[in-house]
Amino acid sequence: MVSSFHGFPVSSLLSRPAAIAVLMSVAMLASHTVSAAASGEATEAKAEQAAETKAETVEQRIAKLHANLKITPDEEANWKGVAQAMRDSSAAMDKLVAEKADQDPKSLTAIDDLKTYEKFARAHVDGLKNLTASFETLYDAMPVPQQKIADQVFRSFGHEHAHGHG
Repeated sequence: MVSSFHGFPVSSLLSRPAAIAVLMSVAMLASHTVSAAASGEATEAKAEQAAETKAETVEQRIAKLHANLKITPDEEANWKGVAQAMRDSSAAMDKLVAEKADQDPKSLTAIDDLKTYEKFARAHVDGLKNLTASFETLYDAMPVPQQKIADQVFRSFGHEHAHGHG
């Protein structure tokens, strides 16, 4: 049985480019929160808890990626742009989650749901564009051996998640 996410097979979402996006964004977490809100299960306390967990998750991802990429003190200035892009993306998704949580799911039409999903997708793409630009600046400044480490970090992440080991 192939599991799906919003109608897309998970296997197609976990291709290398998608794995990279998942690594550095929180869109999937936000979408799960939205799903809970849409089904009427999210209370205000759950929304606050999700936001706290999400913030921790973003910071944990930032720290893990920093360590895995072996960021040097000389690279910290460029790294800060990557970390900020990750935080900004998370904040944009948090805002959308809060808007969605404030809506009565029973009053939403199918068109409303599609428009909401479009907003999440757009925020995800915008966040990924900003992240890519920031990461490219960092990557271009890395020595070749460290670029190879970065390449492997991303390759390994995609492989782990595509096979359900991460």
